[in-house]
Order: sequence, then structure tokens, then C-alpha cells
Amino acid sequence: MNIVVAIKHIPSIADDLPVKGNNVDFDSVDFVLNEFDEQSIEQAVLVKEAVGGTVTVVGVDMIGELDNVLHLALAKGADKAVKVTGDDPAADSHQQAKWLAEAIKGMAADIVFAGVQASNDLDGQVGATIAAYLDMPYIGGVSSVEVSGGTATVNKEFAGGVGAKYEVTL
Repeated sequence: MNIVVAIKHIPSIADDLPVKGNNVDFDSVDFVLNEFDEQSIEQAVLVKEAVGGTVTVVGVDMIGELDNVLHLALAKGADKAVKVTGDDPAADSHQQAKWLAEAIKGMAADIVFAGVQASNDLDGQVGATIAAYLDMPYIGGVSSVEVSGGTATVNKEFAGGVGAKYEVTL
């Protein structure tokens, strides 16, 4: 099974964020893996361990800070890492999703994971937009995934602790 995980690096909020003008001074801040993407990597690795295959992480690097996050993803169990170099440091999440989808198209992915949102923007659009570009089914807010044969059983969480199970043909 070919599993792809879209990831994002975000400014670390462990320390105060330095400001330059009216934006974060990105030259003075450390970048970390988005915590929601860490969960996606963990789910992808669990699926890989259960049914076999490979996990490839892919992220967009617009400011030259993605390498450490890619290395961390490999340490967490990903088999391959792909860096997409963005040519617009101010690209919005829709443009980033387009770049990611273009990279993923060539990977023959059976399933694609993405964090529910990035903790630095909270817009939650990237996973759904990638799915739209790839013409793949999309389920957001996923708590776990199990794969058997050509079917993924996906557990989704809703507000108030309500859950649902979906089956998706791979």
C-alpha cells in the first residue's frame, strides 16, 4: 500500500515569536512539525505496520525551513520524504494544496492523510482541497483508520463526542 502524508512546518510557539514590522520574523524563529500532521504520520505508520507498504511524507518549503521537519517525519516511521519548493512565500493554503496535489499525483497514492488543520492558521482547508484536486474521497476529523483488502474503515469524530464509521474503497 502506498500511503502519502501531507505535512506542514509551523513556527514554534515554545518561545515568544519575534516580530518584524507587522509579521513574524521568520529568520529568528524555529520551525516544528504541525502537531495535527504528527497524528497523521502516526496513523499512516499504523496502517503500514498492519497491511504493509510505504509511507511518504510531502511538504511545501517556501522559506527554506522544511528539512528538519522532514527528518523528524522519517524518524517517526515514514519511509520517504519529498520536499516541494514553493515559489511564493506568501502562498495561501489553497495554493499550497495545489502544489501538494501536483506532487502527490505522481506518487500513485492508495490513501492520503493530512492533519485536520495547522495550528498556526486553523483554516483546515488543505486536506479537502488536495482530495478535490486528486478526485479522491475526503473524510476530515478522523480519529483512526483501519485498512483491510481494498477498503479503509475510517472513524470520524464530531463535536460533542459523537462518532461515525465510514468505509471507503481504495
